[in-house]
Amino acid sequence: MTQKMPSAVRDHAMQIAHHEMGHYVVARALDFETGGVTLTVTMDLRHQAGASITLARSISSIDAMRDYLEARMMVLFAGAMGQSLASEQSSGKRVDKRKAATILKGELGAEQDYAKIRELGHLLRNITYPDTNPASSGRTAAELKEITDRLWFRTQTIVEELADTITGLAGMLVDGMVIVEQWGRAADTYEGVLTRDVLEGLQVVRAIPASGVRTY
Repeated sequence: MTQKMPSAVRDHAMQIAHHEMGHYVVARALDFETGGVTLTVTMDLRHQAGASITLARSISSIDAMRDYLEARMMVLFAGAMGQSLASEQSSGKRVDKRKAATILKGELGAEQDYAKIRELGHLLRNITYPDTNPASSGRTAAELKEITDRLWFRTQTIVEELADTITGLAGMLVDGMVIVEQWGRAADTYEGVLTRDVLEGLQVVRAIPASGVRTY
């Protein structure tokens, strides 16, 4: 069943689609295996969404572990940055850093991304600076900030380089959403999905360049 999506629902769907495609596109750029992307939005603007990313990876050294943690943190940063590209306050295809930070720290459920970033950041700092005295709170805080700022900047660079891909895929996802009836109740939920096969078949996806992960 199809029905014209109300503008408020579509606007909300576009925000979330940009978020998920930020995760998806940067994950591909950083050599993660990816699957499909799904999105549901209700008339009262509740949503569920996800980009399928395979986290299993062979890690046989400390350097490989450091690379993996950096890449994973960047993928998590990319959701909020991708979402900020949809903002009317954004300048062209540039990340709205203020909005991205706000999203990451609590808006629209992205606080889960932020919690993961904080945990992974501490683990990465522990590996990168093994000789720092844990009791030296000032130094550990400075080291953590250096890592976080560096990965934030690197993610911003990739998101802006691939902004057209992120926004284009987000629009494709939302344009394909349909309203769904559930067990005879009044339909109030729009659903959209881009499967792995569909995404893999798109030239714009196949053209995503490998961005590399080593940033130190």
